[in-house]
Amino acid sequence: MKSLVRWGLTLGLVGSTLFGSVVAVDFPVLALSEQQVKEKLDSVPVYLITNDQGLPLSRTIPAQNGQPGASVTGVYMSRQEALAFIKELQNAKNKDPKLETMAKQLQVTAVPLGVIYQQLQQSKNQQNRLLFAFKPVDKEVKGALTLLNASGQKVDQFKSVPVFAVRFAPDKGYVPIQLGGNNQQMIPLFLSKQDALGLLNQVKPKFPQADIQVIDVDGVIKTLEDKNDSWLNQVVLVPSPESREYIRTLPKNNAAKQNNAPSKRR
Repeated sequence: MKSLVRWGLTLGLVGSTLFGSVVAVDFPVLALSEQQVKEKLDSVPVYLITNDQGLPLSRTIPAQNGQPGASVTGVYMSRQEALAFIKELQNAKNKDPKLETMAKQLQVTAVPLGVIYQQLQQSKNQQNRLLFAFKPVDKEVKGALTLLNASGQKVDQFKSVPVFAVRFAPDKGYVPIQLGGNNQQMIPLFLSKQDALGLLNQVKPKFPQADIQVIDVDGVIKTLEDKNDSWLNQVVLVPSPESREYIRTLPKNNAAKQNNAPSKRR
């Protein structure tokens, strides 16, 4: 969890106070390695439902059309939604006694998104590769659909995790920011529409055509992996306000621990 704690110490601010001044920057072109992609994703906590032994709860997909069966682990973007799912399981009636006992032992375990990415990379060429089903936050999906439809795109579903980026204009580049007093210049990609609106409202007076572009997390990862565009080295993913609040609750001594990856499935 050390990367999450480090993020919490670096960006422990909420709302408009998260942002410093908007800056114009020019970066050298640098390709991102797999490790660099992981480190960027590490700033975002995601939440697994695990049993008392720390093993992720999974569901089985039966074999179809000659393809082997598989187990899929749910990955929640909201800790509160993961907790709500556990409560729903625990309150369900007419359960098998074994399932009832199992439900009582369930808990929510946070891991950096980079750990999920790393597990997928390590198993991508294996026959029984790890599978993860992301559970985006309902409010953010609705916000993404609203923005897409307002821009003239006819979209009624958003099947991935939405990411929000602020641009100077639809045909211009992304708005960079300067964080804190260390003059570190970054290009933020937000997991929360609310945060993106905060930055948009700051740049609108000077750049009236500024807008919010909706991307999906898969597209972000693919761009980080495949492109050599100069701005990618400065990209930072900004967790939602809920996740930033959770990060601030983590004990600082967690920074000394290694990140835990889901190594087994059930």
